[in-house]
Amino acid sequence: MTGFVDYNNKRVVVSGCFSGMGEATARLLLDLGAEVHGLDFKESKLPLASFTRVDLRDPAAIDAAASQVGAKTRGKVDALFNCAGVAQTFPPLDVMKVNYAGSRRLTERVLPLIGQGGAIATIASTAGLGWSRRMAVVMELVRIDSFEGAVKWCEANLETVREGYTFSKEAIIVWTLMTSVSLIKRGIRINCTLPGPTQTPMMKDFESATASSVIEAATQPINRRSTPEEQAAPLVFLNSDAASYINGLALPVDGGFMAGIATGQVDMRALTASPR
Repeated sequence: MTGFVDYNNKRVVVSGCFSGMGEATARLLLDLGAEVHGLDFKESKLPLASFTRVDLRDPAAIDAAASQVGAKTRGKVDALFNCAGVAQTFPPLDVMKVNYAGSRRLTERVLPLIGQGGAIATIASTAGLGWSRRMAVVMELVRIDSFEGAVKWCEANLETVREGYTFSKEAIIVWTLMTSVSLIKRGIRINCTLPGPTQTPMMKDFESATASSVIEAATQPINRRSTPEEQAAPLVFLNSDAASYINGLALPVDGGFMAGIATGQVDMRALTASPR
């Protein structure tokens, strides 16, 4: 990717840099010459330009972390990578806070540091692929522009939120699409990726909460899980200058799973198995 995707003299922020896809993304960016500033609940061991601890369940902590990032980056960021997330083994409201409300607030607080030509990429999931069928209800949440308001809505709509993971990813996808239209007028792009099952430390949480047949079905047709590095590369591409005309994209990075769904080559019945 060196030469085509160039991050020399680029200053970037990566949330969720401790492990999994976020760590792989931060490591790839370092290899490509970026100045990487990391955020996470647990401290990263990578040679970052700076690290800031943050709890995405806490809006005050998010605001404080964004302020620290502003100081450490001298008020200029070229790209933001939202890689932090939790699985459905956490309480549903915590899942919604981290995966959607907290990631959104962090993005909005870092946005003043991003100038024209900047970009944002967020990890969503193939678990959110049903967003278009629930657009009306997802938009109810996405139209709420405060962390506290979003949490209040979730508390009042627990039957919709359910385990939190699927709905949080649907919300991130719809918010990305909606936000892309206004941000591009400022010269800033925003996209998200939809990973399939990926062998990260968080996979054990998915395995404890999800029937094995569902995970196996979601690896079709490639018949294997992806590596964190295979998820990092598309994120890094989307925020690079090489992707300067890509905006508002929810990019499947799933080995052909969504293609199989669309063409009837993946059995949807396997995706509705009951949890263990």
